[in-house]
Formats: sequence, structure tokens, C-alpha cells
Amino acid sequence: MEKPLVSVITPCYNGEKFLNRYFESILSQTYSNIELIFINDGSMDRTEEIVLAYTEELRDKGIRYIYEYQENQGQAAALNRGLKLFSGDYLTWPDSDDVMKPECIEKKVDFLLKNQSYQMVRSNGICYSESTGGKKRICDFEKAKNEDIFHELLVVATYGCCGCYLIAADLFKKIYPDRNIMISRYGQNWQVLVPASSYTRCGYIDEDLYIVYEHDDSHSRKDNNPLVNIDRWEGFTEIVIDAINRSNCDREVCRKRVLENCAKNQFYFAIDSRNIMLMRKFYCKMKLNGGASLKNTLLYTKVMCSSKFAEIVRTIRGGKDN
Repeated sequence: MEKPLVSVITPCYNGEKFLNRYFESILSQTYSNIELIFINDGSMDRTEEIVLAYTEELRDKGIRYIYEYQENQGQAAALNRGLKLFSGDYLTWPDSDDVMKPECIEKKVDFLLKNQSYQMVRSNGICYSESTGGKKRICDFEKAKNEDIFHELLVVATYGCCGCYLIAADLFKKIYPDRNIMISRYGQNWQVLVPASSYTRCGYIDEDLYIVYEHDDSHSRKDNNPLVNIDRWEGFTEIVIDAINRSNCDREVCRKRVLENCAKNQFYFAIDSRNIMLMRKFYCKMKLNGGASLKNTLLYTKVMCSSKFAEIVRTIRGGKDN
């Protein structure tokens, strides 16, 4: 009997520095029945040249290969294009600058075939810094083994690295029958993982089967400007709310929890920016959604009433909100 087909969808913009590494990881997979859909999102470097150079080698390996070019529209739009094309039984969407270990796909498919009540599975992985050479596990705590990850994903209490996950195509098409996720610059992984995890348990493989490469020009990993991060949380929360509307959950309860978590994070970034008006705004948002803890209330009162604002800022960041 033929093994299930696994669709691998990868959007890419200006990825020439990483693509040889990426394609070699695809070719090294021990699992044989793969469909690779590569979407070139208007790259202006040598991406197309490199991608097309692998065509024959991929097809010689028996990999179904689809290459598409589009004018630059962003990663979510590029992923949408691939989602309309895939025909596999399972789906994964690794980034073009990361790597799947050789047994990454095989072990996940094997898990889902042996555990038919699950429709998604994830592995652990490694974050590798290309500038320092340092590496660490993506998730190094016991919660990685949790199988009910829906509420953790809602408040970003667990990881969403796309290449760590494999989900059943039937589940994805149940959530997105039009195969169209919301277009946004933020968190397209959550747009799939949040609703998917509301319908099924997520299996866990305690092996490092995916490598995330952190590099200086990765736009999602380098900007620590508080105001930029406040905006980022706003955009991210918008797509999580959209995902909740597609989920099997108490939507109003989940919505309030997500809005409170957003306001809490924005509140701390407002402190970093030393912007009292923004602090007031996000504290009020926390209260509105039931999430203004005693610690946050005391912190807010102290900052607003004190003239030693700079001193407070230096000391309050030492602890974490509970």
C-alpha cells in the first residue's frame, strides 16, 4: 500500500543565502512520498535560479514538485497560493531559511498512522544562532509534552515553529474549506495551529527534528523597538481572534483571554517606551478584559504617582507577571 502523500509548502522572499541548505534537507528526507510546493514571493535575488536548478534532482528522487512565482504580496499570501495547490494527506509548511532533519517527516507520519485519533503532531527542535554559533532546544520544559495545546497557543505559552508540526489535510480543509487564511504580516502559523488544536489533541515526539536558524537579517527576530512590538502584538492578536472564530471553543471566553494577554504585553512595552498615555491605555484594556492582576495594578499606580519614573523602569522589569 502506498504511503500517505505529505505536502510541504514553503513561501520564500529573497532566500538565496539559505536555499541550498533548505533543498538538501528536502532531498535528505527518509520519507519518500512528498509533494513540494515552493512559492517565490517576488524575490529579487537568485532565488528562482537556485530553485529551478533543483527541479531534476527533486523529480529523480520521486518528489512531486510545484514551483510558482508571484509578485511580492507577503508570506501569508504566498502560503495561501500554496494551500490552494496541495493534494497531500498531511501538510507541513517549513520556512525557507530553516532545515528539517532527515527523519522529520517519516517519524511524524508514523506517529499519526499509529495513533489514528490524532490529527496533528509536533516534534521538538533546535534554535541555532548563525552569528554566535550558540544553540538551544526550541522547547526545553515539561509542557512540551502537553497534548491539549489550544489554550497555550492562544496566549503564546508554547511554540508554533511551522516545521515542527504536521497536520492532517482533512482537518485543515475542515477549518479552511476555501483554503484561504487571513492575509496578515503576523503569525500565519497561529492561523492554522490555533483552530487545528481546538479539534484534536497534538501528539509530541521528543526529538529535535527541525532546526530554526536565527540570523541578523531575519525581520521577525531582530527588532526590539517597544513601539514596533506594541504594533506587532496588535496585528498578531487580530489574526488569533480570526483563528478563534474558526475554532471549536467558547469563543467569547477565548477572545477575552487573548485580548487580555495582548494588553498585558503591550503594557510592559509601553513601560519600556516610557509612554504614560500608552501605559494608561493598555492598563485599561487589561481591566476591561478581566486581566489586571494585583501586581499590575500596584505597578500602574506606582508609576503614575511617582516622579521617579526612570528609576522605576529600571527596577520593575526584574520580575515577571503571574
